[in-house]
Amino acid sequence: MCLIGCGNSNDSPKTKVLLESKDAGDVGISSDVSLPVFKKGEPAARFELTDQEGNQFDSATLKGKVWMGSVFFANCPGPCFRENQAIADIVREIDDPNFIAVSLTCDPENDTPAALAHYADRFEADPQRWKFLTGDMDVIKRVGTKTFLLPVEIGVHSERGAVFDREGRLRGSYHLLQEDRVERLKKLIRDVLAEEDATARVEETD
Repeated sequence: MCLIGCGNSNDSPKTKVLLESKDAGDVGISSDVSLPVFKKGEPAARFELTDQEGNQFDSATLKGKVWMGSVFFANCPGPCFRENQAIADIVREIDDPNFIAVSLTCDPENDTPAALAHYADRFEADPQRWKFLTGDMDVIKRVGTKTFLLPVEIGVHSERGAVFDREGRLRGSYHLLQEDRVERLKKLIRDVLAEEDATARVEETD
């Protein structure tokens, strides 16, 4: 996994990439950011933010859905676009109303609902199936680190997609910029969508 300090329009254009020594089994583990230990089978804590249409988004509405969380920001000069293009492809390929993508900005000061709506249009995102969320940075950091188990700072994020089941339990995450990992991610999403019971099995991820 790598953490991307993409920079924004007010920052140096230099991109900082912090490489970790491990990837596969270390979902959410970073040598640069202290993250909580994942507890298997624990539902995600409820959160509220604002979506690209300016509406309040309550994560309680995800109950009964399979969803994938990710982090980005609109002024990111390259990696975020490729990350979100991968998500667009996943949403398009897994054409199921019970699967939803949830993307948090790590630059809420600049990423207003209007800015996110414009950004979402680049991917022809259906707001019913792909939520771009902004709001208080403290809430975003809490959701990123404690729910997605991904590092989040202003302008710094992971490029992983974290999959949650219908009960809001984290089931695994994969890197969105690596083709083989994206294929595993799609398989995980399909497998979780196909489940008929609430038994949670955590995917061994990389």
